[in-house]
Amino acid sequence: MFISNAFAQAAPAAAPAGDMASSLMSMLPLLLMFVVLYFIMIRPQMKKQKEHRAMIDALAKGDEVVTAGGMLGKVASLSDSHIGLQIANGVEVQMQRSAVVQVLPKGTIK
Repeated sequence: MFISNAFAQAAPAAAPAGDMASSLMSMLPLLLMFVVLYFIMIRPQMKKQKEHRAMIDALAKGDEVVTAGGMLGKVASLSDSHIGLQIANGVEVQMQRSAVVQVLPKGTIK
C-alpha cells in the first residue's frame, strides 16, 4: 500500500566512444584549474626560492643583512651553512645562512 513495487532494469550497454569523449571533457576544468594554479602559485614561489638561494650564495664578509628574526648585523665570518653575524662591537652570533632574508645597502647600519 505505502511501498511501491521495484522493478529490475536491464544492464546498460557497453559505453560508446561518445561517452569517453564526454568524460574527457568533464575532466577539462580540473586540468585547467591545475594549470592556472601552477602559473599563479607554484611558479612564482619557485622563482622566489631561486632568488633567495642566489642571495644566500652571494653573501660576503662585510655585507649588512637582516635576519628572519629581525636582527640587523654585519657578516663577520662565513662557512658552508653558517654565518657569524656581528650585531654590536665585540658581539658576534652564529646563525644559519638561510635565516638571512635581506641584504641591506652598505652604510645602513651605523
